[in-house]
This record gives sequence, C-alpha cells and structure tokens, in this order.
Amino acid sequence: MADTRRVAVVTGGVGGLGEAICRRLADEHFTVVALHQPGNGKVKDWLATYKAQGYDFGSEPVDVSQFDSCATAMAAVRKRYGPVSVLVNNAGITRDASFRKMTLDDWNSVLRTNLDSVFHMTKTVIEDMLTLGWGRVINISSVNGQRGAFGQANYAASKAGMHGFTKSLALEFAKKGITVNTISPGYLRTPMVTKVPPEVLAQRILPEIPLGRLGEPDEVAELVAFLASERSTFITGANLSINGGQHMF
Repeated sequence: MADTRRVAVVTGGVGGLGEAICRRLADEHFTVVALHQPGNGKVKDWLATYKAQGYDFGSEPVDVSQFDSCATAMAAVRKRYGPVSVLVNNAGITRDASFRKMTLDDWNSVLRTNLDSVFHMTKTVIEDMLTLGWGRVINISSVNGQRGAFGQANYAASKAGMHGFTKSLALEFAKKGITVNTISPGYLRTPMVTKVPPEVLAQRILPEIPLGRLGEPDEVAELVAFLASERSTFITGANLSINGGQHMF
C-alpha cells in the first residue's frame, strides 16, 4: 500500500550532501527515496544505520546517465510509494583536467551524469506532479557553474546548463502548481572536499570564502527543505547561492 505522505526522490541520496537532504526532507514528513548507483555495496548498511535512528528511507538503484534506467527506477518507486511530488537532482561527478588535457570521455561522462540526468529524472516524474497539481523540482548546481573554474570546463558547463533547464521549466509549469529552482552551493564539508590536501584547503580554498569556513551539508539541506515546502510557493526559476560569500552577483 502506498504511503499517503508526499514522496520525495533524491538522486545521489546515499552519502555526502544527499544524505543530509534525505534526513531533512524526512524531518519535514516526506516519504524519502534515496537513489544510488547500481552495485553500491554500502546501501544496505546505510539504510540500516538510518533506520536505527528513526529514518525509514526507501532506496532504488539507478544509472542517472541512462534514460531507461531512470524510467525503470521511477516505475518501481511509483509502484511502491505512489506518485512523486518532490525531485531533488543532486547526483554529480567530476573529471577535472585542463581543457587541453580533457578527453572526450571526460566531457561526455560529466555532461551525461550531471546534466542529462536532470532531463532524464525530471521527464520521468513530471506527469506525476501534473496529475497531483503540485510539485517541486530542485536542481543542485554549484558555485563553479556560476563563476567557472580552472580545469572544470566540463563540470562548470554541466552545472551552468542546469539553471537554463530550471528557468525554462519554471516558465512552462508555473501555472500547474509546480515550482522549479536551482541551488548553487559553494565548498561543503563533504567527504569529497575533506579529501583535499590540508594545505590546498588552507591556502587556496578558505581564503576565497569571506565567511572563512566550509559550508555544512545540513545548511544546504535546510534550503532544499524550504523550497520543497508550502512556504516557498512564490519562488520559481531562481538560482539560490549558498557559498559563504565566495561568489556574489
């Protein structure tokens, strides 16, 4: 029997920023389904750990770079939990290299995972939202999609493209009860960032951030929860920066 609460799906939901988003949406009484890469052997323990803390997350494997995989995953979610009301497009990868050294595979893998996935996932849930007359699409971009970054032509292009998608869909669905927004975080205290050598963090990254610290995943998750709520009804097509002042415009 499907849960009567609204269903929220989070791509890249297992670990890092994704799990903070899952927790916060669950605190807002959504039924939360964390999507993860196929073959992720940590998912079972991850689910058990959170269940012991009172978070009964759903999960589903998906290759977000492939439309058919997304459609299959969403069909399974819909069958078990019901129609999807909230989609958080959070999955993303990096394949950094200076442009002269960047390969076609570096380019394609990042664009397919970071940008094509936003089309794939949104396409598979938008009819649910239209039927419900209510929906939230929240795209997790990056400060580097706004300002560019050396060695990240692929990543910056993919993240900038997300907001063009956001604005177009916001216009198309504004009168359908569906809002579409982008969040552009700066550097966060996630496992990926904390693996950066301490000297690089201290000498290159932190001096660029006026607040003088990394952001916390929970701070971004709080913004996601707000956009997913009834409190954000008049916000659509926006790109909300949360970067400690690292990039202002």
